[in-house]
Amino acid sequence: MKNSIISPEAIIGKNVHIGNFSTIENDVIIGDNSWIGSNVNILSGTSIGENCQIHSGAALGGIPQDLKYKGEYTLLEIGNNTIIREFVTINKGTASKGKTIIGDSTLIMANTHIGHDCLIGNNCIIGFNVGIAGEVIMGDWANISGLSAIHQFSLIGEHAMISGMSRIVKDIPPYVLASREPLSYCGLNTIGLKRRGFEANKISELKDIYRIIFQEKRNTTHALNLIEENFQQTIERDNVLNFIKQSKRGIIKGSSD
Repeated sequence: MKNSIISPEAIIGKNVHIGNFSTIENDVIIGDNSWIGSNVNILSGTSIGENCQIHSGAALGGIPQDLKYKGEYTLLEIGNNTIIREFVTINKGTASKGKTIIGDSTLIMANTHIGHDCLIGNNCIIGFNVGIAGEVIMGDWANISGLSAIHQFSLIGEHAMISGMSRIVKDIPPYVLASREPLSYCGLNTIGLKRRGFEANKISELKDIYRIIFQEKRNTTHALNLIEENFQQTIERDNVLNFIKQSKRGIIKGSSD
């Protein structure tokens, strides 16, 4: 901790490592067994869970890059077992939601930026140099490949996989693989779903649901009605239906191929 600046008002858990030249401001909480590298800035209003890694050059809890922010008290909350790599920046919330939240067991790779009031789920992977604007909501197990840019207020469904260098300006439904330009539905995230224990009949059900939505050239309202009428109610079916019904930006389109 050579030349580190640690506020006496910060709450530091047991067995926490803090590297050289880091700054820990007051109103910061760091959970047990977490590892903080060198040259890290953890600013007021930030809480970090247990067993986390925060690598060199990260800046956590900075004020929002939003002209509507007027200095109100807001937070950044980071869950347990999360890894934040070099030079990641994560801003705290605004009056809109009051906090930015990063879930448990999430990996955020180097040079990524996460804006104010975002809600990032558990077990997500966010690749290097990803730019995430304010108030993005990302479901559990979502995987965003490197050099992608996500428009503010976008929704990304659970278990979705998005290819590298993607421009995300429409919502990405759960369980899908999204790629190409403009970003399009390219099938299910089959490999990811199998790794997480989805059985063959469940994957087949989701393929049939998305065939109606993306490949049969129906309008969205008609497609959702057909799914409700012809598919047994399941958690996955309802996740898809509810996501699309709640989408305000509209969802991506099906691939033209």
